Amino acid sequence: MKKNIIFDFGGVLYNIDFRLTFEAFEKLGITNFEQMFSQFEANTLFQDLETGRIRPAAFYEKIKNIAPQPLSNEQVKDAWNALLLGYRTTSLDFLISLKEKYNLFLLSNTNQIHYDHFAPQLQEQTKYTTLESFFTKAYYSHEVGMRKPNKEVFEFVLNNGELRAEETLFIDDSFTNFPEAENLGIKTHLLKPGQYIEQLDYDSF
Repeated sequence: MKKNIIFDFGGVLYNIDFRLTFEAFEKLGITNFEQMFSQFEANTLFQDLETGRIRPAAFYEKIKNIAPQPLSNEQVKDAWNALLLGYRTTSLDFLISLKEKYNLFLLSNTNQIHYDHFAPQLQEQTKYTTLESFFTKAYYSHEVGMRKPNKEVFEFVLNNGELRAEETLFIDDSFTNFPEAENLGIKTHLLKPGQYIEQLDYDSF
C-alpha cells in the first residue's frame, strides 16, 4: 500500500519550456547552449549550480566568459529564467486534498537562481503562500547537495523522510530519473506531456 508520494517540480507542478532558455541564450550569442544543458543531461557547470557547489555569481561569470559579447548578470539571469512559465494552479489545489490521504514530498533538481524566481511567483499567481506548505518535506538539489538521477539523493530522501521504499511513489516527467529510484524499491510514474497529477488514479499504484 502506498503511503508516500514524492513529486518532481518542473513539468509536474510547474510549467517549463527549455526551448525558451535555449532561444534566449542564442539571442545573446551563445549558440551551443542546448548542447551544454538540457532536461536530460547537464554538463559540470550546471550540475555544480544545481548541487550548490557554485553560487549564482560564479555561474554568471562562467556564462559571461563563454559569451561572444559582453553580458550583464541581469541578461544571463533573464535568459536562464526564461524557461520558467508558471504554476499549475489546479494541480496545487489537488495537492490539498491528496495530502489528506498521503504523505507528500517534493524532490526537485533546481538552483538558487530559479528558486529565487519561482518562490515569490507562487504568491503572485496563486492564493498560496509557500510551496513548502504543500509537503511534509521539500528537497531542493541545491540545498541538499545532491541531484537526480543519482542514487544518493533517493537514499537521502528515504532516510531523512523516514520512508519505506515499497510504500512510496515517485512522480517525475523525466524517465532518466527513474532507474536508481526503482532499484531502491520505489514505485515510479512518468507524467507525460499534457498529463496532470489530478488525472492519475492513485489507488492503482
